[in-house]
Amino acid sequence: MSNLADFEARPQIDNITIETYTKIMKIATYTVKPKLPSALKPLEEIARNLWLSWNFDAVQLFIRLDYDAWLKSQQSPIRALGMVSQDRLAQAAKDDSYLAALNEVYKRFLKYKKGDTWYRGSRRDVVAYFSMEYGMDVSLPIYSGGLGILSGDHMKTSSDMGLPLVGIGLLYRQGYFKQVLNADGFQQESYPENDWYNMPVERKIGRDGEPLKITVELAGRVAVAQIWEVKVGRSSLYLLDTNIEENAQDIRNITAALYGGDKETRIQQEILLGIGGIRALRALGINPAVTHMNEGHSAFLGLERIRELMQEKGFTFEEAREAVWPTNIFTTHTPVPAGNERFDIGLMEKYFRSWPEIVGISWKDFLALGRIHPEDDHETYCMTVLALKLAAYANGVARLHGTVSRDMWKGLWPGLPLDEVPIGHVTNGVHPRTWVSNVMTDLLDRYFGLHFEEDPTDLAIWNRMDRISDEELWRTHERRRERLVVFARERIRQYITHSGAVKRRLQQAEDALSPYALTLAFARRFATYKRGNLLLRDPERLLRLVKDNEHPVQLIFAGKAHPMDMPGKELIREILHFAEKYDVTSRIVFLENYDMTVARYLTSGADVWLNTPRRPLEASGTSGMKAAMNGVLNCSILDGWWDEAYNPEVGWAIGQGEQYEDTNLQDDVESKALYDLLERDIIPLFYQRGRDGLPREWIRRMKASMQVIGQSMSSHRMLMDYSNQFYFPALKNYRRIVKDEYRESKSLAAYFQRLRASWDSLKIVALESNAKPVMQRGDSLTVTASIDLGPLLPEELLVELYHGSVSNQSTDIEHARRSEMKPVNHQGTCYQYQVRVECTDTGFQGHTVRILPKHDALVHPYRSSFIKWA
Repeated sequence: MSNLADFEARPQIDNITIETYTKIMKIATYTVKPKLPSALKPLEEIARNLWLSWNFDAVQLFIRLDYDAWLKSQQSPIRALGMVSQDRLAQAAKDDSYLAALNEVYKRFLKYKKGDTWYRGSRRDVVAYFSMEYGMDVSLPIYSGGLGILSGDHMKTSSDMGLPLVGIGLLYRQGYFKQVLNADGFQQESYPENDWYNMPVERKIGRDGEPLKITVELAGRVAVAQIWEVKVGRSSLYLLDTNIEENAQDIRNITAALYGGDKETRIQQEILLGIGGIRALRALGINPAVTHMNEGHSAFLGLERIRELMQEKGFTFEEAREAVWPTNIFTTHTPVPAGNERFDIGLMEKYFRSWPEIVGISWKDFLALGRIHPEDDHETYCMTVLALKLAAYANGVARLHGTVSRDMWKGLWPGLPLDEVPIGHVTNGVHPRTWVSNVMTDLLDRYFGLHFEEDPTDLAIWNRMDRISDEELWRTHERRRERLVVFARERIRQYITHSGAVKRRLQQAEDALSPYALTLAFARRFATYKRGNLLLRDPERLLRLVKDNEHPVQLIFAGKAHPMDMPGKELIREILHFAEKYDVTSRIVFLENYDMTVARYLTSGADVWLNTPRRPLEASGTSGMKAAMNGVLNCSILDGWWDEAYNPEVGWAIGQGEQYEDTNLQDDVESKALYDLLERDIIPLFYQRGRDGLPREWIRRMKASMQVIGQSMSSHRMLMDYSNQFYFPALKNYRRIVKDEYRESKSLAAYFQRLRASWDSLKIVALESNAKPVMQRGDSLTVTASIDLGPLLPEELLVELYHGSVSNQSTDIEHARRSEMKPVNHQGTCYQYQVRVECTDTGFQGHTVRILPKHDALVHPYRSSFIKWA
């Protein structure tokens, strides 16, 4: 028998090519795991749970076991275990010191999993959290940036708090790309394959002993997906994977890459995530009583939940819709219309033409679910619109972003005042124990006590920052800056080596940066609106700063541009060329392949965190929060989270929240403002030292920043907000609806059917009041409205007096108050409604009357097209 090497030497035998030979080979597959001595068995359990990612003492077990294996494994505990020799494992199993450390960590791990939590209610019904990406740890690279990191922190925090929440996502064979810069500084992308059998994921096995799988229909074809589980402390994340033999190659490629492929790949991924995600939970025996759509990618889940109820209960479309509406939550992350996912109608027809028949509505009504203007046949299908129409609860991710989102989507609620558009906000947060460096965490643990770890929802613990001495805090921060410089030099050396640069530049890597200089960091996705080159706008002024040997300043940049974003790639190239042109490569550096590891070094080792987006295009941003919790001071445009978090004690604001139509003028004004802040405030303050060499005023601000941001921007605050505003009310809605055998939902569907039939006949006939041209504060205002209800009943309508100050520039009522009006008498179908209010505000006042839906089952009365004004 010839071996493969012989065959490769003879490319063709009997007209059979190598490729054909490979295809007909039958390969028996199996999994090989490291053979651990019994004393080391807990290592595997710890390695397979991402609790490890926010507990550095657990990470140290693997570093201590074999440091070289840890580095070669790219910080993957499971892969590292497989690379450690059996001799070394045997040695560790007899090492009393190592075993003591292992047992201590394992004891903490078990205590964490079984301990008391913030949430202590029922776990029978769960919240299913859907996201396109999850940034949990460098060992699981299925994230691209902020959205994924937020989802990862969401899962970790849910575990800390014991919430009845599971995550749903996709398992990408290549994840997001690895950034490689060529010798000219131009970004190129590589897509390394992920090896799931050496990563913290495990295939779910069904009762038949086979991998658990689900199917979804894709344009007349069946796609099969298997389910993997990621353990996140107490919680679980389930990931779908189509890269299996049952599927054709194009279907296998659906989960090939995050945000890869064309629009058709995207709709396939989003069908798999939304529809397939619900089916996966059913296959796992998990009841998704409440669903949380983190961005619009998963919005098709609403259609699947409706289909399920119609099939199982025999409901109409409207009855099923009213049953799922109070249990759907949607979070939008996009502050510009163009950033929301839209699909051409041709693509929708290809993948969803059968759905109207399945759910019993017309094709036009089906498309209307994803359109702002249903009558416009040319409007594309928007996933954000679908999510907003199917969810009772919706929010932006910062206070300012909530305002921007209400303005962006007000067209879905015509006639509704902007401040009442039902999109609120929950400001993002970050998971402290993931992002605060290990040396800073040790310091905080010493001064905050065990409570800091055991009850992370007690945010007042951050008020103990004043207990930490200036000397200890500063020395801790200096150690992190030193580590950042060492790390950056190594990254620069790697870039210079693989880009083929001359040896002279290797010496530049050794000299890059100083562990003692004021260090500014700018690290985020490179998109033009984030303005990574704003500091380069006045080269002469910048060069004065970075070449000042008395008060040295250095800049570290990092970030990826989307593979198709050429302007973003050009920004990266511009920074590298600037440093070369002006011979400041030792003071201005760019770190390649920004990921969670780079982020941890930067957010803990820099002194100032820069953020320069065009307001209001930054939905939230979270990197500055991570930096602040490490004592790094923020200097940022008042946008995203910083718009609500800023005060002069915790950092600096570039500008005062202005917005510009002329972007060139904006760049001029705001770059000059940034230079002024650096020259007049930031640099002098950093180098203002006492006799002991400590920058006391700078340290005071570090403490203030850690105290304020640690409380207000913790992901535990974020999850408490989500729980109290959305999760708990939605779970309560679900339990009430199910207990009542869905009578409430059927009643609501019938009510809206009556309302649609009668709304046009509803008329506000007359509006009267006792208002005089001039009234005194404290006077009573009585308003009477005559309303012809037609076939509707008074208890089916909410009639309100809408009153407040009238704008000088328009006839709009500002800062309005609403007072419910009650029927006092009627003649036939014409009812008189009346209310009395007190004149409390002075100035030009006004009032009017409006009518809204009223039903006990409504989460809120704001439904599209159902508002009538006098």
